[in-house]
Amino acid sequence: MPKLELYYKPTCPYCMKVMRFMDKNDIEIPMINIDEDKAGKENLEKVGGSAQVPCLFLDDKPMYESSDIIAYFKENVVK
Repeated sequence: MPKLELYYKPTCPYCMKVMRFMDKNDIEIPMINIDEDKAGKENLEKVGGSAQVPCLFLDDKPMYESSDIIAYFKENVVK
């Protein structure tokens, strides 16, 4: 499985959608709150090109859009 990290903001409704899906399916991956982690936000902007969240990093490649992230989890992570 690739290295996964989720960049998020706790007040973002699209982030909440992804996190609810993760909770329901017992998906645990490292999560970076860009409101609290300045270095995380800088990394997201540097690698992803913007501070848009949610952003799932797959081996350091960004995937945006909550629906795409959930689809990835359904196909590759959920058992």
